[in-house]
Amino acid sequence: MPAARQSRHGGFSLLEIVIALGVFAIFVLGIYAGIQTVYRIVYQARVQIIESGILNEQVEFVRNLSYFDVGLENGSPAGVMARTATTTKNGIEFTLTRTVRSIDDPYDGTIGGTPNDTAPADYKLVEIAVICVSCGQKAARTVTTTVAPKYLENNADNGALFIRVFDAAAVPVSGASVHLSAPAANPAIDLTDTTGNDGMLKLVDLPPGVGIYNIAVSKPGYTSEQTRVESESLPNPFHPPASVVAQSVSEVSFTIDRVSSFTASTMDTLCDPIGNVRVGIEGSRVIGTEPDTLKVDTTFVTDGSGAKTLADYEWDVYTFSPSGYDIAGSIPSVPLDLPPGVDQPVQLILRPNTAYSLLVSVRDNITKQPVSQATVHVTSTAGYDESAVTGVGYIRQTDWSGGSGQAAMAETTRYWSDDSGVDTLESPGNIYLRHLGSDYVGLGSLESSTFDLGVAADYISLLWEPFSQPAPAGAAPVRWQIATASTTDPEAWEYRGPDGTGGSYYTPTATAVNTVHNGDRYVRYRLWLSTVSSTYSPLISDMTLSYTNSCTPPGQAYFGGLSSGTHTVEVTVPGYQTYRSDVLVGGDTYFTVELVGV
Repeated sequence: MPAARQSRHGGFSLLEIVIALGVFAIFVLGIYAGIQTVYRIVYQARVQIIESGILNEQVEFVRNLSYFDVGLENGSPAGVMARTATTTKNGIEFTLTRTVRSIDDPYDGTIGGTPNDTAPADYKLVEIAVICVSCGQKAARTVTTTVAPKYLENNADNGALFIRVFDAAAVPVSGASVHLSAPAANPAIDLTDTTGNDGMLKLVDLPPGVGIYNIAVSKPGYTSEQTRVESESLPNPFHPPASVVAQSVSEVSFTIDRVSSFTASTMDTLCDPIGNVRVGIEGSRVIGTEPDTLKVDTTFVTDGSGAKTLADYEWDVYTFSPSGYDIAGSIPSVPLDLPPGVDQPVQLILRPNTAYSLLVSVRDNITKQPVSQATVHVTSTAGYDESAVTGVGYIRQTDWSGGSGQAAMAETTRYWSDDSGVDTLESPGNIYLRHLGSDYVGLGSLESSTFDLGVAADYISLLWEPFSQPAPAGAAPVRWQIATASTTDPEAWEYRGPDGTGGSYYTPTATAVNTVHNGDRYVRYRLWLSTVSSTYSPLISDMTLSYTNSCTPPGQAYFGGLSSGTHTVEVTVPGYQTYRSDVLVGGDTYFTVELVGV
């Protein structure tokens, strides 16, 4: 039987088919993505055209109103328009937001100015914003128009209210939301507006009234502030409702800033957690006087592991009062000065409660850093006589004129290395950027010698002087990182910033040292100076890094089992003047000593 003839035309292999299908799929998906992009662009253009039409309709609506009707319901100026509204066009829903302000034009003077304009509502500014929320639109489209009276200006019997909002550093806060309500006004007022770049909201056409204007100020991520009405529990509010006087300017101020938080933990002197502790917390800011009514006066309870997170607190000075325990020390020290916009870890080291106790915090009067190895001697006429030594405090360097090349810290004026971009000799005790001719270089860095802390440490904060730098030098002209190790000669010094990575830096708004360094004995720091101006250089004259060993709080000494009455506190430490003062002990007492160098 003759052999079967083999075909010379083979078929496609499975691999070839898979590759062909893959190429085809990529081609089809590319076409599909392109079509989707075109559809999205066309849809967005359609939405913008519709929004432009809506805004034109709104402007025509405003122009056809009587001048006295141009305003917001319960607003100032009052009128017939609602603050917000919705409208549907071509099956798409849009949200309208209207803002109307009376404008005091300087052409004929301003209210309270020279000359004094007793009828300051010269014309009205109308702003209309429209947005399609369901379309994924991020920013509203807006239009602004002005409306002037046909003849005379508006009511001369009204007055003006200027609301100023600033932060903890007295810097104006722009974009703060201001809610103003006055049900007793004629007409009634209930409006919401925002502060300008100068942190002010100027309302120039309000009906007069004494103590009838309630004000609430807020901003996302910030604390809030408000006026408060007199009551039995608040007989003398610090911010009572505002008044408006005819033909005059009334001005009120509010302070808000970024919210902060605590991460509190309660533990014993061996660092073992103490759970389910009820702790009272009080601030120092008041909302009323005679008697003082504290803005923050509350309690919290730690969980079973002795931890508790407290969110949305404002900057203030806080004290803590644990139930059933004495505070034998804290990290950082109490009373705690909480700055705005930080997440502050707080360790409360507790001992069994005594009727009368004294916690003495010893710090330098200039740096405000805790002082280590200070001997605190407490005596009383009742026979009490005890001494204690404060815990480890901080490392500090104030002079770099000794030059580079020192690996381990021995001479306090030397350091390890620099990149030739800094100058430590022109003004001994200070670090500047190096001059190149008559100009400063743009960037320079310095790396310290290795500091030996003796035993494993927990690091607290990195501070320096001066904290404020020349504005022309630019944003963050001074930056720091630290590196820690368990040996003097690690394979590499890994420098990290406040988030525990090498991509962040310690700056005036981030000084708390990340816990990733805790447990290491040896530490170095690295400093970067930079400027965007060739004629201005940042300056460093002092660096302090505070820490504590185990659970010994820095610069603090605890005394328990005292009696009620006056006690004498004497503090001695080499390099400082001896401090002596009488302290009245009543319950659990906190006392801060500031030492003066010799």
